[in-house]
Amino acid sequence: MIEKQQTIKSEEKAVLVGLVQKDQTNEQVEEYLDELAFLAETAGATAVKKFTQKLPHPDSRTFIGKGKLEQIKQYIQGKEIDLIIFDDELTGSQIINIEKELGTKTIDRSDLILDIFARRARTAPAKVQVELAQYQYLLPRLKGMWKHLERQGGGIGTRGPGETEIETDRRIVKDKISLLRKRLSEFDKQAFTQRKERGEFIRVSLVGYTNVGKSTIMNLLSKSEVFAENKLFATLDTTTRKVVFENTPFLLSDTVGFIRKLPHHLVESFKSTLDEVREADILLHVVDISHAQHEEHIGVVNKTLQELKAFEKPILTIFNKMDLYEEKNFDSWLEADVKQEILRELREKWEHITDNNCIFVSALERINIDNLRDFILTRVRDMYKIRYPYKTAHFY
Repeated sequence: MIEKQQTIKSEEKAVLVGLVQKDQTNEQVEEYLDELAFLAETAGATAVKKFTQKLPHPDSRTFIGKGKLEQIKQYIQGKEIDLIIFDDELTGSQIINIEKELGTKTIDRSDLILDIFARRARTAPAKVQVELAQYQYLLPRLKGMWKHLERQGGGIGTRGPGETEIETDRRIVKDKISLLRKRLSEFDKQAFTQRKERGEFIRVSLVGYTNVGKSTIMNLLSKSEVFAENKLFATLDTTTRKVVFENTPFLLSDTVGFIRKLPHHLVESFKSTLDEVREADILLHVVDISHAQHEEHIGVVNKTLQELKAFEKPILTIFNKMDLYEEKNFDSWLEADVKQEILRELREKWEHITDNNCIFVSALERINIDNLRDFILTRVRDMYKIRYPYKTAHFY
C-alpha cells in the first residue's frame, strides 16, 4: 500500500546543487540557488552549502560530473547533512545513482515545490490538486522510489523492490490519479457555477511571481484579511472579494504565485484554480521591482499567462516594493536630485514598455496606494463602458 510522506522534516540541513548549462551564466545560477534556498527555508530546511558545475548538458547517470559528485561526498562526510536538493528535475535513475554515491536523501526542485504545496494546501480542492500532482510526479519514478526507500526506510512500502509489488503500485497510482481527476472535475463544476452566479461584474485578477506582495495588495484594495507572509507560495487557493471604488463595483481575485521551473504536473493540476485568471477581464501583474531578477520574473509570468491563453487580456503592471528598491539602490550620500532622476528614468522605461499601463507602489509602506486605486478604477470603468454600456451610468 502506497503512503505519501512529506519530503522535508523541520530543521533539516540541506546542500544545494545547480548546473551552469549553455546560455546560462554563473551569476544566473547563483541567483537560482538563492531562490532554491528560499524554497528550502519555506519547506522547513536550512541550506548550509551550495555547489555549482558548468557542463554543456547534464550527465545522464548522475546529472553532475563524477568529480563534482566526489567533491560533494567529501564535504558531507562527518557532517549532519540530511538532504541534497538539485535545482533541476532529476530522473528516477539519477536519484538512485546519486543516493548510492552520496548515501544521502536526494530530491529535485519539483519535489521540493510539491512538498511546499502539500504543506500549504488548506481547502479540499487545493489538497486534491496537490495530491494529483504528487502522484503524477511519482508514477514515472516509482521503480527508483522502491530502491530509494529500501535504503532510507519508510515511505512507499518497506519491503524489497520486487517486480510484482512495483506493478501493483503502478496500478494503484494510476487508479488514484483517475479518482483524483474525477474529484477535481466535480470541484470544477462547483467553481464554474459559483463564477456564473457572480453576475456581470468586471473581474480583476492579481497575478505575478511568488512572494511579490499580491496578497498584501489584495488586503489593501479589498480591506480583507487574506493570508500574507514573506515566504514562497503563501497563497494556494484563489480568494475573490467584491470591491467598490467610488460606487463602481468589481470582483478582485488573488491567485497562486508563479515561479521559474514550476512543475508541469502542478500547472496542469492547478488549471482549475487558475480559471480566475483565464476568465478575468483585467489582470494586475504585480512585480517585485526590488528583486535583482525582476525582469526574468516578468518573463516567467508572461510565459505562464501565454500557456493559460490569458496573455492577450488587458494587463496593468504594478511595480511593488519601491521602498526596498530605493534601500538597495540608493546610498545615503546620493543627492536628492540624482535619486529623482534615476526614478524618473525607471518610470519612463517601463511606461514605454507597458504603453503607460504601469504604476510604482509600496504595499507594505502604503506608498502611492491612492493613485493605485484611481489607476485600477479608471481601467475598470473603461471596461464597463465597453462591456455593459447600458449599466455604466448606474455606477456614477
